[in-house]
Amino acid sequence: MTVRVLFFGAAADSAGIREAEVEVAKGLTAGELVESLKAKHPGLAGQKLLIAVDQEYVAASTPLEPGSEVAIFTPVSGG
Repeated sequence: MTVRVLFFGAAADSAGIREAEVEVAKGLTAGELVESLKAKHPGLAGQKLLIAVDQEYVAASTPLEPGSEVAIFTPVSGG
């Protein structure tokens, strides 16, 4: 199945891309997708990443559905 991955902020800079269509196995979780992205884009390794699926924050254990839009970004803080 295919999911659309969007990278934002420092995650986009580290990955070197802003978006990608990714072919994944059925039943793959959001966390497993992030781990595979870290292996493919080593600049992401060691970063704390947040995951949103279809515009909602999700836990790493959330299974992905065909056609899901997955957003990957680093936490933002400021004052």
